[in-house]
Amino acid sequence: MRTAVYPGSFDPCTNGHLDVIKRASRLFDRVVVAVLVNSSKQPAFSVEERVNMLNAVTDDMKNVEVRAFNGLLADFMKNINSSIIIKGIRAVSDFEYEFQMALTNRTLNSELETLFLHTSQDYMFLSSSIVKEIAKYGGCLDGLVPDGLIPVIKSRFERSDK
Repeated sequence: MRTAVYPGSFDPCTNGHLDVIKRASRLFDRVVVAVLVNSSKQPAFSVEERVNMLNAVTDDMKNVEVRAFNGLLADFMKNINSSIIIKGIRAVSDFEYEFQMALTNRTLNSELETLFLHTSQDYMFLSSSIVKEIAKYGGCLDGLVPDGLIPVIKSRFERSDK
């Protein structure tokens, strides 16, 4: 069974993320969406909330599993017996950073391969940071995030203004 891992912070999950997950799920027997616990960032959503949101939007994809991880991706990959990392790329600037990360992961574990999936042109501009900025000012999130997550995201930012 070929297992690929799509790591990220997913704070929150966008339609761009979901596009990559769907496409990866057609290419591999099993896709593990690995939600990073990053102590150097201040996420808008807890890791549990991010895992729950991703589970909600991938529920119909039977070969997709969502898990949280802490520490090095290379170690997580070894623990779940996978050697394939999926990374979504929006622009050349993404590639530079992700290429550096791919080389680092390969240095830590020579078995690892990173595959880059370009984002659909509909989502090339989209990032979790943009979604949070729009939500902060009460903007429309339609088409940017899965419909079922809109109320969750909006309520988080409504609470933070009070």
